[in-house]
Amino acid sequence: MTFALVFPALDPVAIQIGPLAIRWYALAYIAGIVLGWRYAIRLVEKPPLFMDRTLLDDFIVWATAGIILGGRSGYVLFYKPSYYLANPGEIVALWHGGMSFHGGLIGVLLAIYLFARKRRLPVLALGDVVACVAPIGLFFGRIANFINGELWGRETDVPWGMIFPNGGGVPRHPSQLYEAGLEGVVLFLVMVWASSRRDWRERPGFRGGVFLAGYAVARMSGELFREPDSFLGFIIGPFTMGQLLSLPMLIAGIYLIVSSGKRKRVGATG
Repeated sequence: MTFALVFPALDPVAIQIGPLAIRWYALAYIAGIVLGWRYAIRLVEKPPLFMDRTLLDDFIVWATAGIILGGRSGYVLFYKPSYYLANPGEIVALWHGGMSFHGGLIGVLLAIYLFARKRRLPVLALGDVVACVAPIGLFFGRIANFINGELWGRETDVPWGMIFPNGGGVPRHPSQLYEAGLEGVVLFLVMVWASSRRDWRERPGFRGGVFLAGYAVARMSGELFREPDSFLGFIIGPFTMGQLLSLPMLIAGIYLIVSSGKRKRVGATG
C-alpha cells in the first residue's frame, strides 16, 4: 500500500460577508502587487537613479491592469479559445478562475512600454525593476493554486504524494508547492543576486533577461511534475503548453543578458 498525504480541507474563500466572498486567489494577487510595489520602491532608490517614487506609484495602476487584462486574455487565447468563442459572456467571469502567466507577462510588458514612452523613462530599466519583484506575485499565486486544490501534479509514489479532491483518488505531486518554491523563492533570490552589484543594475535589460531565462527554466522544470491540463494534454510529444510558451522566454532572456553590456548604461550621460 502506497503512503499518501491527504489534501487539507482548505476553503478557497478567505472571507464571506453575506453574498460577498473574498477568495484567497484574489488576496494572492493583492499581496503580490502590494509587496512587489513596496520592494520596487527600495530598488528605484538605489543607484543608478532613473525614476522617482511618484512615477512608480503611478505605474502600479498600469501594471495591475496589464496583469489582469493580459492574464485573462492569455488564458482565453492560449488555453480555451474554442470554449470562450462559444461562450463569450464567460470571458469576463474572472471569479470562475482562469489566468495565464504568459498572458499576464505580455500585458505587463505592454504596460511597461507604454508607460515608459509616455513618461520618457528607459523601457529596459523599468522592465528590470518589474522583473525583480515579479517572483513575489508568482509565489503567492502558486500558494493560492494549492489552496484551491487546482493545477495538481502527476501521479507519484513519493512519500509526500498528496491525494487532491478532484485528482482521481491517487497520490500526486503537490506541484503547486514545487512551483511556488522554484518560481517564487528561488527565482526571487536569483533576482536579489542580480541586483546586488551596481554595474549589473546599470546594464539595461540584464535583470529582465535573468528573470525571463530563470522563469523559463523554473516553469519548464515544474511542468515535469505537473499534470497537463485535461482539455489540452501534451501539445507536441512530451511537451506541455506551459513549456512551449516558456521557450521564447528562455531565448529572449539569454539575448537580453548577452546584449545588455553593449547598450548605453542606465544613468549615463552624453
